[in-house]
Amino acid sequence: MLTARPSRALGRRYAWPVSLHLFDSATHAVRPFEPLVPGKVGIYLCGATVQSAPHIGHLRAALAFDVLVRWLRRTGHEVTVVRNVTDIDDKILAKAAEAKTDWWAWAYTHERAFTAAYDAVGLLPPTYEPRATGHVPEMVELMQLLIERGHAYVAGSGEVWFDVRSWPAYGELTNQNVDDMKPAPDATDGVQKRDPADFALWKGAKPHEPATASWDTPFGRGRPGWHLECSAMARRYLGDEFDIHAGGLDLRFPHHENEQAQSRAAGFGFAQLWMHNGWVTQSGEKMSKSLGNGLLVSELLAHTPAVVLRYALVTARYRSMLEWGESTLSDAAAAWERLSSFVERASTDDGTDLAEVTLPRAFVTAMDDDLDVAAALAVVHETLRVGNTSLAEGRHADAAESALSLRAMLDVLGLDPVAWRTTGDARAATALDALVTAELDARSAARAARDFAAADAIRDRLNAAGVAVEDSPDGSRWSLA
Repeated sequence: MLTARPSRALGRRYAWPVSLHLFDSATHAVRPFEPLVPGKVGIYLCGATVQSAPHIGHLRAALAFDVLVRWLRRTGHEVTVVRNVTDIDDKILAKAAEAKTDWWAWAYTHERAFTAAYDAVGLLPPTYEPRATGHVPEMVELMQLLIERGHAYVAGSGEVWFDVRSWPAYGELTNQNVDDMKPAPDATDGVQKRDPADFALWKGAKPHEPATASWDTPFGRGRPGWHLECSAMARRYLGDEFDIHAGGLDLRFPHHENEQAQSRAAGFGFAQLWMHNGWVTQSGEKMSKSLGNGLLVSELLAHTPAVVLRYALVTARYRSMLEWGESTLSDAAAAWERLSSFVERASTDDGTDLAEVTLPRAFVTAMDDDLDVAAALAVVHETLRVGNTSLAEGRHADAAESALSLRAMLDVLGLDPVAWRTTGDARAATALDALVTAELDARSAARAARDFAAADAIRDRLNAAGVAVEDSPDGSRWSLA
């Protein structure tokens, strides 16, 4: 059990033991969290595949673990966060080709949009944010090791496959038997795999793909498989073994299963605990573009304050499903107004370091219970009730103390009203400009490719979100309608 001494980060009067318990997706159990190195935590978070603009499902995943990082740092830990960018894959190549633009330009445009979305909602920056294309040497090294150990093989020119039958533990993360698995979806172009479940570590160069989308290796020219990228980058920045691997629930299989198999087959301990966030759902269905129910961040920020969007996305426990409905944002806006209004009226804002403020014990207990944000917010709103009563009765010193406690708790969730009042509006405006610009870049690419239906769809979507687009000989300009 992890027991923390009274920590300055928790407040000078904080004096009870801390025992953080987290749900481990690998064992399907809540267990005490024990870092490999006391006081230090390494986290690898599967970041975006930058094929298109970000929607709130992407933000939910990032924010879920932003709260984890904030809580670990608040309890005195030194946290290293690695959040990768997948900047090359089948979909990026296909969409760039359809838009008649360079695949790397397409990827970078959407990478900027993701960064803007993250910044808008106050996401803490990762310690490192590596791109897949920048780590080919590490991938080659890992493949060579797997081949030497008998867990991977070369088939054809540039094709390298992981041999799932060579690793008896394959399937342990998701509790599956390899005989019951569907064939891996990797295209083979006639190359014969040893087993249908074998997955691609390296994909051979294809005649119809750009030459810039492949690299020379000892196995032939090609590009990385999706799963290999994360194993190589996690090892590069966190070492052979690290504390937490995090990502969306939909990544458990095959992505995370394959990551774990190839890393451990290579002889590395890899992740000691797995955390997966739940989806944003509409009418019980996962939010995704394939269902046509994805809400783009650019659309929402055109008429919703970024802090309200953050509140809506962080107020449920990370591993629960978050149902998104007609009242989600209005409910979040009302709650935020109650909290920020009280702080505005009651806070003395004397420059107190929130890290020095004692957190209520019930709040700490809730956060240590697998980040039970809903229970933590119950403490927040009880503090709000007490504070409002103090104001009504003219006990201004008591109200100010409640406001300070309230701010300290909300700060753990990235929702301190004072911080948002001083920086939130400017940050959101900058982010909205970047997000809409990314949409207009995609529209320009569609027009250049004479795909006028796609271009019109982007313009109509922006108009529906309250963004007016004006075309001119110098390009497209936008404004809020």
